[in-house]
Order: sequence, then C-alpha cells, then structure tokens
Amino acid sequence: MLETLTDDDPLAKPAQFSRGVGPNRAKLLEKLGIETVGDLIVHLPRDVLDLTDVRAVHELVEKETQSILGTVVDRDSRITSTGKTMTAVLFQADTGFIRGVWFNQPYMLAKFQDGQRVVLSGKPKFRDRRWEFSHPHVQWLGDDDDERGGGILPKYGLTEGLRQHELRRIIRNAVEDAVEFVTDTWPDAIRDRLKVPSLAEALRLLHMPRTMDEYQLGRRRVLLSEILEFQIGMALRQRYWRKSHISRPIEVSAKVDARIRRLFPFQLTAGQSETIREVAADLARNSAMHRLLQADVGAGKTAIAVYGMLAAIAAGGQAVLLAPTEVLARQHWQTIDDLLAESRVERRLLVGDQLAFERREILEGLASGRVQLAVGTQALIQDQVRFANLQFAVIDEQHKFGVRQRASFSTTEGFSPHVLVMTATPIPRSLCLTQFGDLSLSTIKELPPGRAKVITARIRGPGARRKMWNHIRQQLAAGRQVYIVCPRVGETPDDDDVPINESDDTATAESVYATLSKGELRDYRVGLVHGRLPRELKQQAMDDFRDGETQVLVSTTVIEVGVDVANASIMVIQQAERFGLSQLHQLRGRIGRGRHVGYCFALSEAETPEAAKRLNAFESISDGFQLAEVDLEIRGAGDVLGVRQSGNLPFQHADPARDKDLFEEAHAEAQQLVDRGDIDEPDYAMLKVGVLERFGALMELPHTG
Repeated sequence: MLETLTDDDPLAKPAQFSRGVGPNRAKLLEKLGIETVGDLIVHLPRDVLDLTDVRAVHELVEKETQSILGTVVDRDSRITSTGKTMTAVLFQADTGFIRGVWFNQPYMLAKFQDGQRVVLSGKPKFRDRRWEFSHPHVQWLGDDDDERGGGILPKYGLTEGLRQHELRRIIRNAVEDAVEFVTDTWPDAIRDRLKVPSLAEALRLLHMPRTMDEYQLGRRRVLLSEILEFQIGMALRQRYWRKSHISRPIEVSAKVDARIRRLFPFQLTAGQSETIREVAADLARNSAMHRLLQADVGAGKTAIAVYGMLAAIAAGGQAVLLAPTEVLARQHWQTIDDLLAESRVERRLLVGDQLAFERREILEGLASGRVQLAVGTQALIQDQVRFANLQFAVIDEQHKFGVRQRASFSTTEGFSPHVLVMTATPIPRSLCLTQFGDLSLSTIKELPPGRAKVITARIRGPGARRKMWNHIRQQLAAGRQVYIVCPRVGETPDDDDVPINESDDTATAESVYATLSKGELRDYRVGLVHGRLPRELKQQAMDDFRDGETQVLVSTTVIEVGVDVANASIMVIQQAERFGLSQLHQLRGRIGRGRHVGYCFALSEAETPEAAKRLNAFESISDGFQLAEVDLEIRGAGDVLGVRQSGNLPFQHADPARDKDLFEEAHAEAQQLVDRGDIDEPDYAMLKVGVLERFGALMELPHTG
C-alpha cells in the first residue's frame, strides 16, 4: 500500500521512536509485523465498535435500528412446537433486561458466556413485557473496551501483552504525526471517478472515524487501492497476451457452421449459441483467444469445445482437448468419437500408459499433421509431443491445471493456438476477476431441455436410512441404476479421494462395497471403482455400469466429472460433510441426465455450524452458480480456490467473498484504463510502476507492461 520507503522518510522511522511506543512495546509490535511508523499506519482495523447510537432500555422504540449495551446473564436453547431450534440469551442492560433470539442457529449458544459484555444492534420489539431483538447483529466487547466515551472504536489484531486501548492510542499518535507523508499514486481523475479521498485521508478516516460513513469511505478507498492495482495488472497481462500470442485467424463460414451444427443430435441452447458467437469472434482475430468457459453441471460445454475444434480443423489446422484424468479423457473421447463416426477427421486418444508402438504412431501423426484431433491427459503436453499446425486447444476442468500448463501449447511454428479453458465448477464472479481476470469469460447457466429433475435430501438417523434403502430397492426393481459415493478408498486416502483425519472406516469404498453386497443390496449386482484400481479394472468397472451389467456402482470421487450414464438416477453420498459444496454439486450432476427423476441422498450425522450450512444449502439449492456464492461465503476465497496455504491470494485486506461490488467496480475501471491507453500516460506513471513492481513477477509481465 505504501511506496518504497527511504531512510529519511518519516514513515520509515522505527516504530520504537513513535509517540507512546518505546523499546518494550516495539518488541510486541514486531510480532504483528510492525517495524516502522508506516507499518503502524497501515495496520488496519479488522472491525469497529459502533457506540454512536447506544440507547438506554427506556429509550428503545420499535421498528428502528438501534443498539444497546448488555451483559449476558442467562442462556437457553430449545426445540419449538414448530420443530425449529430457538436459542435465547438474556442480557442485563442499564435499567432492565433484554433478550436476543436466534432461530435454527443452535451454534449461537456457544458464542456467549455468562458475564460477557456485548452491543446488540437491530430493530427490537416489545413483547411479554420485555424488549426482544430477533437475530441482532452482535459486537463483543473486550475486557479493556471503554464504552463510556461512545463514538466509533477501531478494533485491531493484537498480540499477547498488548491491549486494545494501548494499540488504539499508539496508532492514533502515528496517524496524527505522519499520515500526511503517505504518497498517493492515483491521479485525481481516478479519485473523482470512484468518488474516494486521497490515500492519506482514507487512512485517517479508517483509524479515527467520527461516523460510520467516514469509516466506510476510508475502508472503500483502501480496499480499492489493493483491488484496482491487481485488476490493472490482470488487464496488462491480458493486453500482453494479445500482443505476444499471434495466431492464425479462423473464419467460420456459414457453410462450416451448418456442417458442425448438423453433427449434434440436439438443438443448441441459447446460452450455447451465444458462447459459440463469442468463440467465433475470437477465432477471427490474429491474436490468440484466451477464454474461460464456465458452465453449470450438464449445461453442455463439451459442445462448445467440439465446435471450436472442428472449426480449426475445417481451416486446415489441428485441435487438442486436454483433460486432468484418464476417466474424463476417455469420456470426452467416447463423446467425440461417436459424434464424428461418419466423419473423415483423423482422431486419436493419447493417455499415459498406452503401448509404445501405439504412442509412437500417434506422436508421428501429430508431428506430420495427419492426426487432426487429439484427446488426452497430460501426456499431450510432454516435451516429445510436437504438432504440425495446432490451431485450437481446449483445457477441461482448468482448476486442476496450473497457469504454466495452460500455456503449454503456446507456440507452433511461430504461431500460438487459440485456447479455451473450461470448468463445470461454477466460479463466483469476484473470484473469476481475481484468479482469471486475464481471460475473457463466457458463462452458460441454462440446462438443455428434457433434463430430469433431481431431488436432494439429507439423510440422518436409522429410520431415515431404512426408508432410503427401501426407496432405492424400488427404483432398482424398476430398472434404474445407483451410484454410492464414498470419501476414500480404504484405511488410508489416496490422491483421487478426499483426505480425512479420522480413523472411522465405515464409509470407505471397500467397506461399503462389502457391506452392501451382503446386506441392503445383496439381491443386486454391485460394482466397485476407485483410483487405486489398475487402469484395466477401473475401465472394466465403468464399462460394466454404463452397459447395465452392474446395477450399483460403489465409488470414490473418480466419477466426479465426465461420467454420463443416462439410466443412473440415484446417488448416495456417504459422509457428505467431508465434501465441499462444489464437489457435492459435481457429484449430483452425474444423475438426472436422462428422462427419469433423479434422487440424491446426502448421508451425514455432522452437526457443526459449517457442515450444517453447507448441507442445508446443498439440499435446498440446485443452481451451481448460487451454490458457488454460498460456498464462497462459508469457506472464504482461499479455501474455495485451494490456495489458502500457498500465499497465492494477492490481497492483505480485500476479500472476494465480502467485497464483491468493489471487485466489479475496480475491474471495470482497470479495463478502461488499459483499453483506452490511459495507463501509459505520464499522469498514471506512478500507478503503473507500482503495479509492475508489485505484480509484474507474479503475472509474468515485462517491466514495461
């Protein structure tokens, strides 16, 4: 946030010499990463305690948002006559008692302790001769929070030995003495467009707000500083890609378009047709397409991939489709091979363990141009793989590949292929702007007509399980097929399965297979597939289920993507709390792919707050994009992207889950700055230099941008 500091800069002065610090407190501040006066100023509040409208009990009125200070004196949780869980907490205020009530949030009980001081905010009602807040916002007071002065008190992250009121005073002193020396790299034009103050003024408002509006204004500017710089870096990367990756333009004529569409045994949806128009427009340019296609489960993204590949082949080029697993690669191969059954297109499947002579024949065909279309795994991007004229590359389930793998097809005789990366795991918009802001974005939300409805239910308790198995046996007797999904293979997890920390083996694929084969499903043909099986046995198990030789398939998450058996209409997910929301949704997408109503049963006895939220959302929401937003709110951006521990999230303070609107606003501003060329003008030089210094290496940008 602050520019590089020099020794004579007041912001570079050691924190020890700031008012109210000294050597002992300086050692404590070092534990918070604070070494200089500048560090003190950018140690931002994690929250504020709003005491501007704290009222006495006799001052409360109904239907107005207001706050009251209280001390916990009693707690209770019970089941109401309507079956809801009600948590009630009694607080003693200045001259009386008030009650806070929460429904279907039993975990709230553990958040309160007797004698704890809190500020409740909300719209109270007077009932049963007592004021009551329903689902109020709660601010917990620390032992050293002095609420008597009122106002707005910033709340900072602390370390042992440092109290809240001490750190407030220390930071206030630093702001008063040195915030004026903070450099703002933004020109006036950006501040005016985004309606924000200078960075120095924003920091003052954050640390010393007189009103919540001032605090929010300061917070908005500081967060936008982080987000906008990153978005400018992404826009510069996108511009650099277009300039440095020259491709052969592919014109899709009306004749070629009609020939490709005739291959599909179904009518394309409006969403698919719109995405094809976007892809065709990209192909017509001489800069390589770099587009992300995200689609809900079953929305038909494979049709888009096939369209682009055949357009490239019609233009005389080659095309490839890269999948992260052999199961998915073979599923894609089967789909494409069936579509092209009457076609003269030379096509091959390339996976890791093919026979040497077969692999050699495929590689020779790719190098000579005789093989026009290849489907495979990472075997397609090994050093020995050469293409004669690769013009279109598809990377499926892009989140399982790194950025460098996405760029592995970058050159062929001086030209770059057009690249389409795809995912059937919907990504929240704010994360798209964070992780894939350098890609153009296409989204397909609608499902093809005729897809069967899928009914989802969480199953708890032995009674519910008995009813579920009875229903499953009825469906099997009617000719349907069933997936039983387990979180791991056996006593220890493997790479294809969800890692766990518990010794409970009741839901492993091997134990479930053994139990069901002799128990609930003993009268039916049960198969087993998981990641540890040899390739031949794994493929045989999948083929047997697809051909109806087995009626039940016990599996791990190897069936998460790419498996398409129209007759499979039931799924049982064992220990569902061990799966993330996006993974649960992907698994559910394996059923309801035909004309029969689907049933997805999530078995879980877990009662933790996060598990309850996740499973309730899974049970009640079928839209993958809506589920993705819920998953982001529950787990946070780092866990959703899988980068919490790797340090890849580039933000200190901004949060894609919380600050969605700011990400949209910054993205639009950054695109305009780069597209119009403003970022290259002298007035924006300091901002551009700061972006390149901070993000240039991360985004592999040349120093000039």
